[in-house]
Amino acid sequence: MEAIEALLTRRSIRKFKSEQISDDDLKKVIEAGMYAPSAMGFQSPFILAIQNKEEIEELYQLYIEEAQGIAQVSKPFYGAPTIIAVFYSELAITDFLGTLDASAAVTNMLNAANALGLGSVWINRCKEIFGNIEGRALLDKWGAPENLTGVAFIALGYPDCEKPKPKQRRDGYYKIIK
Repeated sequence: MEAIEALLTRRSIRKFKSEQISDDDLKKVIEAGMYAPSAMGFQSPFILAIQNKEEIEELYQLYIEEAQGIAQVSKPFYGAPTIIAVFYSELAITDFLGTLDASAAVTNMLNAANALGLGSVWINRCKEIFGNIEGRALLDKWGAPENLTGVAFIALGYPDCEKPKPKQRRDGYYKIIK
């Protein structure tokens, strides 16, 4: 897929087939995240991919507990067979720049997934889930580095729905000064 076409046709997918994605596609998506821009080239993001059903279920339970009272938490990962959690590490110059670095990695991975024919959706609450004792215990169990701050989840898999139509772009979205 051409780069511009991939950027313009990416949509959030919220229904996935149970079939796991290939290791090759997962590595390509992660590599796209690794090559996202980062402040001063410090490469502060850390990417954690979870494909084990039991571990995803444990993560799901933490999500539900953390998000009590928030609408639409019944299926926060939409049945995706792969969940990617993106963090920034102590390599970040500031929390703000670490968040931007990790967000750039997420965006690259979402676009790479689309280019590969995969579906994906950005999901929030990563910071809250891994910022508590239970979340940190899960990271420890998975052998993740210390001093990580969660930024976002990506639900990733083969779409089990039509790609949504894009919303009309609003007037006044940009201005060119010459």
